[in-house]
Amino acid sequence: MSVGIRHDDLRRRNRAMVISAVRRAGQPSRTEIAATTGLSHSTISAISSDLIQEGILTEIKASETVSMKRGRPQVGLSLNPEAAAVLAVVLSLNFLSVAVIDYAGQVVAEEQRRLDTLTMSRDELIGECVAIVRRRLEDPDLDVQSVARIALAIQGITDSHARAMLWSPITPQTNIAFADILEREFGIPAIMENDCNMMAVALRWRDPDRYRDDFIAILLSHGIGMGLVLKGELFTGTHSSGGEFGHMIHRPGGALCRCGRRGCVEAYAGNYAIWRNARQLSENAEPVADVSDAEMRALAARARQTDGPEREAYRKAGEALGFGLGSLFALIDPAPVAMVGASAAAFDLIEPALREAIAQTAGGHHSGSISFDTETNELPLIREGCALRALSFVDQEIFAPGTQARASSVGKNVA
Repeated sequence: MSVGIRHDDLRRRNRAMVISAVRRAGQPSRTEIAATTGLSHSTISAISSDLIQEGILTEIKASETVSMKRGRPQVGLSLNPEAAAVLAVVLSLNFLSVAVIDYAGQVVAEEQRRLDTLTMSRDELIGECVAIVRRRLEDPDLDVQSVARIALAIQGITDSHARAMLWSPITPQTNIAFADILEREFGIPAIMENDCNMMAVALRWRDPDRYRDDFIAILLSHGIGMGLVLKGELFTGTHSSGGEFGHMIHRPGGALCRCGRRGCVEAYAGNYAIWRNARQLSENAEPVADVSDAEMRALAARARQTDGPEREAYRKAGEALGFGLGSLFALIDPAPVAMVGASAAAFDLIEPALREAIAQTAGGHHSGSISFDTETNELPLIREGCALRALSFVDQEIFAPGTQARASSVGKNVA
């Protein structure tokens, strides 16, 4: 006996499909939505009318330059930016930012702060995160009742339920349930995500042709991280966010990593490791707390000019990354890779040794076909990933069910 779909479930699914199609396309016509979703024109007409009446969508008049042969200009549909808002918070080494993002996905307000995350107490770190969110919510230009979700991304390991930071190299503090803390403080649903996973989410949204089913986002910054998508799904561990590519062992008993272990990929490819090797310091030397982007640019410039310790430092970085990726490719097969972060600007110095190392591994049989893209600023990607995660929640859990769910959920603590 076949199992039918309940009318409410079908309506919810169809509404979600229409909202998703509009979010993806920007200002599609009803005809274009029908082509994208496979829904009938009558279904789309009924759903779009409801969504317009509820203030979720708006109509956009097409240009009057449309040829007369094509009939009257089609009317496009757009997300109403005032329908809801989300907050994207990014906490990284010595840096904290928050952005208010409207329902159409545009940043309408933001704030950035420099912190000393390595020396701050637990209460101080939590206090800074709460305070920066509070300042945005107290903005007189923001309708607090419209804020439907807070998404916070951090360097390090988060739990599999997207609630807490378990460990991070940016702070000695551990096991901080940031999502629960923000929800209790503001009564707004919150989630906690790994920053590299959010990079992967954003890359897939920006370029779905390249970053579709299987791809890798590698953070090349003070630390090394990874966001991994397999068969269209973001990879996470059974208990945590997983993906700690930077702390895979490159050389057992090797260089000191800032995580306290030895021989990690990051201990050769992180900014502090490149800086340490370029200055020919001992592998036992304590990792420096931070290296400025200006210092890294200067190192790269010297590496391009002369074949000295700076160039050798980048070669070692490429080797560590290459062996790590080659081992990963042996498990999942080669996939497109995005190198993201300040050191991606020096990928020309890293790539030769990286490709040579991959070719020496079991995953290197097709190393020549592996493609790399670079993006030198990770913050916009991390923020965009957080926004997409939060807006997806609004689309599917609040607006897709209809006005009743919307009225009871926006601005309230609904997990």
